[in-house]
Amino acid sequence: MTDKQEQSFFAIIWDFFCSLKLAIVTLILLAITSIIGTVIQQGRPAQEYIQEYGETAYRVFVALDFVDMYHSWWFLTLLNIFAINLICCSIKRLPRILKLVRQPELTPDERHYRSLANRDEFVVAADAGTLRERLAAMVGNQFAAPVVSEKDGRFHLFAQKMAWTRFGVYAVHLSILIIFAGAIIGNVWGYKAYVNIVEGGSTDKVWPRGSETPIPIGFEVRCDDFEVTYYPGTRRPKEFTSDLVVLEDGKEVLRKTIEVNDPLTWRGLTFYQSSYGPAGDPVFDLVVTERKTGEQVKVQAKLGEHVPLPGGASFAVTNFTDSYRNFGPAIQLHVNDAEGRHGRPFVVLQRFPDFDARRGGAYAFVLNGFEQRFYTGLQVAKDPGVWVVWLGCFLMVAGCFAAFFLSHRRIWVSIEPTENGSRVRVGGHAHRNQPAFAIWFDQFTARLRDELAAGPVSESEAGAQG
Repeated sequence: MTDKQEQSFFAIIWDFFCSLKLAIVTLILLAITSIIGTVIQQGRPAQEYIQEYGETAYRVFVALDFVDMYHSWWFLTLLNIFAINLICCSIKRLPRILKLVRQPELTPDERHYRSLANRDEFVVAADAGTLRERLAAMVGNQFAAPVVSEKDGRFHLFAQKMAWTRFGVYAVHLSILIIFAGAIIGNVWGYKAYVNIVEGGSTDKVWPRGSETPIPIGFEVRCDDFEVTYYPGTRRPKEFTSDLVVLEDGKEVLRKTIEVNDPLTWRGLTFYQSSYGPAGDPVFDLVVTERKTGEQVKVQAKLGEHVPLPGGASFAVTNFTDSYRNFGPAIQLHVNDAEGRHGRPFVVLQRFPDFDARRGGAYAFVLNGFEQRFYTGLQVAKDPGVWVVWLGCFLMVAGCFAAFFLSHRRIWVSIEPTENGSRVRVGGHAHRNQPAFAIWFDQFTARLRDELAAGPVSESEAGAQG
């Protein structure tokens, strides 16, 4: 392959990665895949996908990595292509911006002034040397300190403001790359895990998603209490909270009540309230009255446990619900006689203590309450790249503000000697918000005309203007 062919080959590759079309296509593909990743929940158990979408669809999802899309090779490839495209576009356009900022046109000619949308021209009855000093002071007071040049007997003044705003777009590009880097750091050195803690229990390990090998976290988390409230008349949870305690070397170092969207964070780990559920069978508090003697006894019973009664009989709770036909908590039980024969099952309602007394039979039951322990389900996230992502977000906001709301403004003034004095040409340009700049430019040139027409300015007047 010749040098020309090699140059042509690399030029084609370079142009491909600098292409705006590539950026648009990549962004569209990333947007589509992100929608897929939002619609199809990521990292869920296989049975959930099969139940919701069917076995055939689940196999397709697995083959296309839709169940763990953000770690798939094709999604990471799209991100890499977008990053390379961003870097190449920035490198290609950066020299022109650097030259524009660091090597501005200091001695504009006729063609340059004609190219400007904002320009003015007038004649002043003063020599060019004196006028140069006055205009330099005026431009410095009203805009920015100018650079004064001389060429072919003409004096030229150039001043600019906020040239750094030209680099706002590059700050946005850099912020995107920083966010990508933060995401990579989080994926490589971070993890997402889950843990269930029973009320009163504690753990010093978490279980990563898709693995049965626990990860030690280096400290202990204890759940002192769990509470759930429901919407009135329903079993739909309204709010559930967990009282968590962080222990190190057996000593309490942090205590916090967490709820959804209000997690606990300690040593780089964040514990989110994710789910809950019953932990074991409830314990029921009952008062039993023997009708024959009137004797009352207070007993506690677990589900399926046979509890002795006065007179040699016993009973067992066989079922339980915390909402029985909108009548509140209820239990189903049966009484065994002294010979162990099962009686017919019946229901006892907590909200209606006299309900069972109407049933008849040798015993009357009142359900005073029950104790049901819960476990709290916590989602645990370790993301060491989160601060890198925040840095990228901050830089993106600053870059967008500079790129879209601030403007690089430039002013040129040329002084050419004439037979009757000097001809003054003024031109200006702003790369953003040009209508507002046009209004300012008209006011600026009007002030120049008025001050030059008023004659020389004394040193005390110049100081007052400054």
